[in-house]
Amino acid sequence: MFRLQGKVAIVTGGATGIGAETVKIFVENGASVVIADIKEELGQSLAISIGSEKVSYRHCDVRDENQVSETVAFAVEKYGSLDIMFSNAGVAGSYLTILDLDLNKFDDTMAVNVRGAAAMIKHAARVMVATKTRGSIICTASVACSFGGSAGHEYTTSKHGVVGLVRSACGELGAYGIRVNSISPYALASPLTCDALDVGPAEVEAMAHGSAILEGITLKANHIAEAALFLASDESIYISGHNLAVDGGFSSVNRWLPRIQK
Repeated sequence: MFRLQGKVAIVTGGATGIGAETVKIFVENGASVVIADIKEELGQSLAISIGSEKVSYRHCDVRDENQVSETVAFAVEKYGSLDIMFSNAGVAGSYLTILDLDLNKFDDTMAVNVRGAAAMIKHAARVMVATKTRGSIICTASVACSFGGSAGHEYTTSKHGVVGLVRSACGELGAYGIRVNSISPYALASPLTCDALDVGPAEVEAMAHGSAILEGITLKANHIAEAALFLASDESIYISGHNLAVDGGFSSVNRWLPRIQK
């Protein structure tokens, strides 16, 4: 069954990690997809490797509203509509203490993670409203949106902002039948995380296992892509304003309490 048959999607940050896995699974389920990313070589390579006319790459820096608007227009011109916007582009920020916080890096993190998401929602929604498309807009948040202390200050702040933006936008866009949701992954050995911590995937996974609630499963990018597929499809037709945690219970449990031993 092709769960996105005939739909058109844009995936920002689509060249690597969660974005790349989402592009693949969207295409496999019948969608036409625009890979929007600043990593031109990786984005082009992904489009070529998929080998379908239903996927194409477009350079897009989400900090630049003109590039966002042009990417949305490109998708509509190439594929005829826009049904799904997955605002996934993000940066990790730094791990400096609040006493040493670099406010220029703080501003850049907010520009990508929050302002970029706002721009994508704005321009995707404009098209959906104009064409009376009951579309789905999805943003990547994080378990860091639920509490402090699990990531750097600017990243934590930005992901709280993303969830606030999603909840605010869903109220307005619901009047047009447009759904707006977010996905909050647990620690994932993505290129973003590995680069931020300057470690390899195995080391990230080892750190994640140390605080994981759900035993025996390692979170992978395809698990987040599956969640995005659900929120993009008509299976979630009455879900809006929801932050879907894909974290094995991490954000729901007091991790300082002793674990029950079998």
